[in-house]
Amino acid sequence: MDDQLMELAEAHGVATWYEGSERRRVDVSADVVVSVLGKLGVDAATPEAVRTALAQVSRDELPPTIVLREGETKSLPDAGKDSFTASNEGKASFPASGRARIRTEDGRTLDIGQEIPGDLPLGWHTLIAGDREITLVVVPKSLPEPPRTWGWMLQLYSMHSRDSWGSGDLADLKDFVTWSKDTGAGVVLLNPMHAVAPVHPIQPSPYSPSSRRHTNPVYLRVTATKEYLEADDATKAAVDALKPDEEQELIDYDRVWDAKIAALELIKPQEHRPGDDFAVYCALAEQHGADYREWPAELRHPDGPAVLEQADPARISFHAWLQELCDRQLEEARQAAEGMAVGIVHDLPVGVDPGGADAWALQDVLAPGVTVGAPPDAFNQQGQNWSLPPWHPRKLAEAGYKPYRDLLQAVFRHSQGLRIDHIAGLWRLWWIPGGDARKGTYVRYDADAMTGILALEAHRAGAAVIGEDLGTVEPVVTETLHANNMLSSAVLWFERDDTGAMLPQASWPERAAASISTHDLPTAAGFLRSEHVRVRAELKVLAGDVEAEYANAAKERRELRELLGIDESAAEEDVIVAMHAFLAGTPCRLVLASPYDVIGETRQPNLPGTVDEYPNWRIPFPIPLASFMADPRVSRAVSTMSGR
Repeated sequence: MDDQLMELAEAHGVATWYEGSERRRVDVSADVVVSVLGKLGVDAATPEAVRTALAQVSRDELPPTIVLREGETKSLPDAGKDSFTASNEGKASFPASGRARIRTEDGRTLDIGQEIPGDLPLGWHTLIAGDREITLVVVPKSLPEPPRTWGWMLQLYSMHSRDSWGSGDLADLKDFVTWSKDTGAGVVLLNPMHAVAPVHPIQPSPYSPSSRRHTNPVYLRVTATKEYLEADDATKAAVDALKPDEEQELIDYDRVWDAKIAALELIKPQEHRPGDDFAVYCALAEQHGADYREWPAELRHPDGPAVLEQADPARISFHAWLQELCDRQLEEARQAAEGMAVGIVHDLPVGVDPGGADAWALQDVLAPGVTVGAPPDAFNQQGQNWSLPPWHPRKLAEAGYKPYRDLLQAVFRHSQGLRIDHIAGLWRLWWIPGGDARKGTYVRYDADAMTGILALEAHRAGAAVIGEDLGTVEPVVTETLHANNMLSSAVLWFERDDTGAMLPQASWPERAAASISTHDLPTAAGFLRSEHVRVRAELKVLAGDVEAEYANAAKERRELRELLGIDESAAEEDVIVAMHAFLAGTPCRLVLASPYDVIGETRQPNLPGTVDEYPNWRIPFPIPLASFMADPRVSRAVSTMSGR
């Protein structure tokens, strides 16, 4: 790779090499760099194009958005003239005569000199100079220190009860939260519950939503809605008759969706509700399919004049009402968590379906024709392609980060905390210009802006933040989380020292959320039985030798037993209890137990690297919610965890 291409890549935040999972340097091929630059709108296909692109690199002294920490000042460039200037080359500066102004979030206007003052309130302000307006965000120095407590991480869709319709719902969540609070738990972490496209097949993965700003109506408890409770007996009977009448081996989201939507159609109100872009998308998707990229050309952008002409107002109103119902039931669950040390923590996926509602509505700030994922590592040796479009870093900054802010505000509206999947994506994301996850590279974002805005919105919501920082992650990610009183993630399988030895309790990080496993990793029982090796070998998603994988799994079990002080004769349940006791004794601020681990379930919710080969996100919990709450293994786990 020649020096000029490397210089161009650096200017646009595109990595030409990275440190792999074994801390070895991995060089990125020139063709991948050129392709990723193209996705950023930068032509680097020929040496001439590279030279032209280098000459066009912006020398603008004013970023499109300025993010400052509370109390921080910033000196402004001096044009040496009496008014704001912007040259033809794009170089911009502020006036020397102090005519720059700040319009604060509450509507005040402040004249400033050559420095942004350090006494601005937290919030979203506007810096004005001449005819240019720049978003100015003042963010907190850090969040309050999170409490020391324990709780659960729940795959809500898998949980089921006598009254739920084929999958867990928001009434089940309310019951689970109430029970958890009564047993002394301080937090309930949920799988993402974001909206899917309202057409078949219903997307099962909570990490590939159509919209991260809205909620999946499949989680509604129809019979807990005000409209059902106020309906006449005949209507109630018609709704009741739609309830799926038998348990399925796997969760059938299409079946659950059809039953609930049919029931909701029976009780929907007649008054018209204006809808937002998501409701409009849903109305169009019912006509033209889930992928907006396959719609008629005149409908492919939300600002197109034909959009509202063709979207059925009645369907827009219906989908807007569904979101109202979701808001009501989410709020009831949130209120049930009042008084817990933390409360309900929602989960934010990395991105959205490339043809879905947010990709349609926010396409002007997303990068087209590229997906994100992760490079190869020990657990996912082919790398991962999550098929999600990334934010376009420059366009997001030019939009003042408002789409990012609106997303955070939407999630914080009904939660007391937020877990961010792959939080390293606030620093950099693995962009894949083709389908092969091994042929990608990292693209950088403004981490100060991304983490600062996250801190601001979490502060305003009074919420805790957990960052999933597992895998190939730069040290600055975890360091920044801790400096902001945000929690990193500590998983039993991964907490090791530089020699590879498992860490003793006292060496675990304090500002962390500890757990035995995650939704992408083996359960406790699965690990003890080598299920993660057997299943991956059967499905042919192991890149290495099968016998070597079994041998390594046996070695890791021996290491775990040594760490726990348990010999080979110990019963599996006792080993799992010892795992929980170990976590409870660490310094970590949060300790999270999984219902899967407590009852000895061997199947993990998701197996990365598979789509249809494994029933990802469709495995129901093996026992009903009431049985789980009454199970002696659960009582033993609660006793173990509550003693921390």
